Amino acid sequence: MFNRSSCWQLSRTCAWMVLCLAFIGIAPKAWGQERWSVEQAKAWQEKQGWLVGANYMPAYAINQLEMWQIGTFDLERIDLELGWAKSLGFNSMRVFLHDLLWTGEGKDLTDRMEQFLSVAQKHKIGIVFVPFDSVWDPQPVAGRQREPKQGVHNSGWVQSPGASILGDPNKHQLMKPYLQGILKRFKDDPRIQAWDLVNELDNDNANSYGRNGTKTELANKAQMGLLFAQRCFEWARQIQPSQPLTCGVWVGLWEDESKLSPVDKFCLENSDIITFHNYGDGPSLSRAIESLKRYNRPIVCTEYMARGNNSLFDPSLKILKEANVGAHNWGFVDGKSQTIYPWDSWQKPYSQEPELWFHDIFRRDGTAYRASEVDFIRSVTGAKP
Repeated sequence: MFNRSSCWQLSRTCAWMVLCLAFIGIAPKAWGQERWSVEQAKAWQEKQGWLVGANYMPAYAINQLEMWQIGTFDLERIDLELGWAKSLGFNSMRVFLHDLLWTGEGKDLTDRMEQFLSVAQKHKIGIVFVPFDSVWDPQPVAGRQREPKQGVHNSGWVQSPGASILGDPNKHQLMKPYLQGILKRFKDDPRIQAWDLVNELDNDNANSYGRNGTKTELANKAQMGLLFAQRCFEWARQIQPSQPLTCGVWVGLWEDESKLSPVDKFCLENSDIITFHNYGDGPSLSRAIESLKRYNRPIVCTEYMARGNNSLFDPSLKILKEANVGAHNWGFVDGKSQTIYPWDSWQKPYSQEPELWFHDIFRRDGTAYRASEVDFIRSVTGAKP
């Protein structure tokens, strides 16, 4: 039988063990830091059905900050554009946030997220939120955003967090209140379909900010991105959201398990549902889907469709539906993000609209870039004109 002294010593020892386990990444089950079971993931898929939609940035915004910030947030325009999404039969949109939007206790941001979700719900569209992004400008600044560079693809999109935080492991903790704050607010909200924690976490942006004289990218981007993503999963699991957590793979076809990068291995082994990007042709997409089936979890392609790469709605969207793989094409409406221009516009900016749009479906007035594409999308989703 223990005396009080023995009990106190045992309590101290247990507390120390818990802290040590947490430090090395092993957390007690009671903390909720567990990946969903396969059964949980499949139950989520049965409830959601087939997800189909686009990555959404309103025409008025050059980046995530301009979409959401006070002074530029335009709910009326968002309502209009999501109505176009509904007309295509879309039931899901992937939407990016930014850590610089989190100020004080975050009420301004979460209030605007609530307004956005209400409008999306009106159009029967669920949302996949992306809290962090490692693509494009690594030096984000809040406030008024710069004007687009003529003829350049995504000339003003910004990373979250910026390189000054991502590159310093001691500063990663600064992102915890933001991530946990939005998760606490919306952890049980059925209008949110999933949390895609970090987009392309090891993207070195070699085509844009990694060269051309800018040299502003981190030299150890993959290492820092992986460490940051590990922490994001830990912080998110502590909140125990009812929606799945994921982090997508984006380079390759992942056919050989033994050749997976550390980043890909982490994403595929820790995500509740499997997400991936594919900007290749139909056969490439089919191969990627087939290789990812081995994880026996729901799959969502969170980026596809780049016409100049021969990644087209026909046949990609049909392939995705037949495989019961969720589908979010990149780009929805032509706007300040200028993703109608190809990636190589960073090397050779366009002086006028390209004959072949790289991304996007609608012009700013809601007319289709290609009526035949809109007809095809509706034929797959079952939407009526």
